Order: sequence, then C-alpha cells, then structure tokens
Amino acid sequence: MKRIPMTEPGFRKLKEELEHLFKFERPKNIKDIEEARSHGDLSENAEYHAAKERQSFIEGRIQELQSKTALAQVIDTSRIKSDRVTFGAKVKVYDLATDEERLFQLVGPDEADVSNGRISITSPVGSGLMSKEVGDTVVVNAPAKTIEYEIIEISFE
Repeated sequence: MKRIPMTEPGFRKLKEELEHLFKFERPKNIKDIEEARSHGDLSENAEYHAAKERQSFIEGRIQELQSKTALAQVIDTSRIKSDRVTFGAKVKVYDLATDEERLFQLVGPDEADVSNGRISITSPVGSGLMSKEVGDTVVVNAPAKTIEYEIIEISFE
C-alpha cells in the first residue's frame, strides 16, 4: 500500500480524533442505542434509526483513521534543508494578477485547510509549486482560473 505523507501535527490530529471516537463518541452512541431500544417498537423509532446511522458513521470513520495512521509517513519538516519547494515547505508567493502576497504550507491531503494556508501537495497549486525555487514563476491551471505566482521565500519549520 502507498504511504501517506503527513506532518507531525497532522498525524497528532488524526490520532486525537481516533482517540476521541474510541473514548467518547462510541460509548455515547452505544448508550443512545440502548436508550432508544428501551422506547419500544424499533420499526418506527426515529431515535433508534438515527443512533444506528451514527454508529455506522463512527465505525466507518474509525476504520478510515486507523488505515490512515497505519499508512502515515510522518515527516519532521524542521529537519528538511532545501532550496526547493518540497513537502512541508512554507512558501511565500506573490500573485502577479492581484499584487498580493500569500503564504502556503504544503501538506498531505488529509491535513489540507485552505482557509489557514495549508494546501495539499496533490492540489493544483501544491503540485505546481513542488520542486520550484525562489524567483521561479509558477502558472497554475486551477479549476476556476489560471493563477500566476512568483515564489518569494521558502522555509521549513
């Protein structure tokens, strides 16, 4: 199976969610199912059906998180020394169309959070920035439009 690149904070976040599901969500859901069962006829019991649906979601998410954490390739970005954009890099770019600077960190697909500048290495912008150096111009063919960035700075933390 293919390894999933992940930063240490991203890996911790997945592990914390998995622990929360095991310790809190799953036991609460079991109690909800028991309580709904005690109300009688299950065929018309909306609480019971909702609790069973929630159980299915929780179990599916647990399996997904267990798989992702087992396949995780945790990368300590503070140890990376490179003049090129690689996984974990924080990249300051200048948008040539809007005259604005933006800061991105390239992370794994499960860690992406565009509103906080964390973009996946598999996204159009992320893959466009990979292997580039300071001073390079990158043309990204995003679904909505074509974007042109100049790389100003690359750092690793």
